[in-house]
Amino acid sequence: MTDRGQTAQNEVNSDEPMQASELFAELVLRQTQLALVLLGKMPHPESGKVQCDLDQARLAIDLLEMLELKTKGNLTKDEDALLKQSLMMLRLAFVEAVESGPKQAEATPQNQRVAGESGASEARSTPTEPGQTDEQPRKRFVKKY
Repeated sequence: MTDRGQTAQNEVNSDEPMQASELFAELVLRQTQLALVLLGKMPHPESGKVQCDLDQARLAIDLLEMLELKTKGNLTKDEDALLKQSLMMLRLAFVEAVESGPKQAEATPQNQRVAGESGASEARSTPTEPGQTDEQPRKRFVKKY
């Protein structure tokens, strides 16, 4: 009877690492998918729209890099390979998104608003006095005590 109880305990223990490995793979794959959606490489699962948010994508990639750093030496070969492959793919996709950024960035409404604000600031920064140039910035604020 003790032998059967010990066998059952061994089966439970052998399932735990498999479950942990599956959970780790799921975490890495979800974070990778999130980063790809934010890089504009995949459509958003709910809306079906392609969006590009480089700051949030960078955060998702940074989280995976932190995970790689903190789990170094504690992963199986398969887990390590999955994490490294995902990071390599995301880094390449990030570089591609940054290089093609202006085309995709103009398509998103948030970036259109930011572009509109920067255009307005450029209009304000044009010299109003005839003798003033870009090399001589005008004083906007003076602080007196």
